[in-house]
Amino acid sequence: MAFELPPLPYADTALEPHYSAKTFSFHHGKHHKAYVDNLNKLIAGTDLESKTLEEIIKLSAEDSSKVGVFNNSAQVWNHTFFWNCMKPNGGGRPQGELAKLIDAAFGGYDKFAEQFKAAAVGRFGSGWGWLVLDGKELKVVSTPNAETPMTKGQKALLTVDVWEHAYYLDYQNRRPDFVQAFLDHLVNWEFVASNL
Repeated sequence: MAFELPPLPYADTALEPHYSAKTFSFHHGKHHKAYVDNLNKLIAGTDLESKTLEEIIKLSAEDSSKVGVFNNSAQVWNHTFFWNCMKPNGGGRPQGELAKLIDAAFGGYDKFAEQFKAAAVGRFGSGWGWLVLDGKELKVVSTPNAETPMTKGQKALLTVDVWEHAYYLDYQNRRPDFVQAFLDHLVNWEFVASNL
């Protein structure tokens, strides 16, 4: 069964002015769609065709003959996860159990935000900043290109996309401004908490 481009969980104008419909038209409508289309072509007629997206990612992650399959499947997953990490009128500080876990792991929200921003902004080239659950420990990590925490046995809780196509139309070369806007105005903390 072919994979399909999942719809955005909100209208493409819902995150303005922090994330524009124009950016979504390219990021979701072209980049994410291309990963879905490429993945379908790469797995057509193979034993991977009947697998779930997560199974494909794990099976192709360490196989040098399946680099294209991994890159496209992981980017489909990463992008779908990223859209859900944002919501209209999001951002600010988490509440409840998640807030307590962040305080315990990082010494407070501000220290978490500082680490998260440093990981995302400091990623050389293309990639992702993540909040993950590694065993029972919350960690901030950064991955290059299509890499995703699930291949390291970590559970993704939150991600920000720092490929240039994720922010360039709205922020040009100001990646730090994009990551700050993400934290201040876009994060869907309810979704993050649900991933625990």
